[in-house]
Amino acid sequence: MKVTGFTFIRNALIYDYPIREAILSVMPLCDEFIVAVGNSDDETLELIQQLDSPKIRILETVWDDSLRANGEVLAVETNKALQAISSDSDWCFYIQGDEVLEDGYHSLIREAMEFYREDYKVDGFLFNYHHFYGSYDYVGASNSWYKKEIRIIRKVGGIYSYRDAQGFRKDDNQKLNVVALPVHIHHYGWVKEPQAMQRKQLNFNKLWHDDAWIETNVPSVEQFEYERHLTQVKRFTGQHPSLMHHRIAAMNWKFTSDISMERRNLKDRLKDALLWIGINPNYSNYRCIGRFRPSRS
Repeated sequence: MKVTGFTFIRNALIYDYPIREAILSVMPLCDEFIVAVGNSDDETLELIQQLDSPKIRILETVWDDSLRANGEVLAVETNKALQAISSDSDWCFYIQGDEVLEDGYHSLIREAMEFYREDYKVDGFLFNYHHFYGSYDYVGASNSWYKKEIRIIRKVGGIYSYRDAQGFRKDDNQKLNVVALPVHIHHYGWVKEPQAMQRKQLNFNKLWHDDAWIETNVPSVEQFEYERHLTQVKRFTGQHPSLMHHRIAAMNWKFTSDISMERRNLKDRLKDALLWIGINPNYSNYRCIGRFRPSRS
């Protein structure tokens, strides 16, 4: 069985992405790893080169900055990395630059990939998510955060990155059939030093909106105001990946917001009510056709 990892990245240092940790967290599962490094204004290329692994293949790319709607350029860059994967790969492990795989599950993931290797009804695997917000001590708890997403896909023609690269589709816009794994991806996209977070917000909004929208909706401030955007969060009681410990120890800002679980907007309250009566109103970009139960259980 051959497994290839893939990701894309640009301006990792300016926007404080844990791309090194992201790659290294899934590297033990991979026979090779494709990194699409976009034209950057910092030393992102050098950062990836310093990983100095024979598994890594760097694909230098140029982003189309004219794609300023719906985050389309993110899917374009993801697809560049995906298309560079050799056809003899069985599975492709996708990790974004602000995601890190939790510790202790490499053997379970490999077992699942081996088990479904010849079962072509399965297009990929679904992971659970922890979305950290403001601090490494808190995770998003509202229904605004997506709970699961596809991060392993089969290497076959027809599967492609969808919309803003959150998930994948196949052929004629069909959802993928996936098996759920009891494994978490830790998403650190909303945990950054406030000045770096503000730079990221300004940059990322340019991938969705025009200048007029940004001028009206993105505050002209030096630091990101976590409190202004806060919804429902709760204290994280689990363990961070060991690769993230040095970043957590170096955290140089305080997150002192009111984290009351009652800070829910009307949309979240309506979703909670629907869930309570058995209706799931949350969008899902996949068809979950089963859950993997490892042999040791």
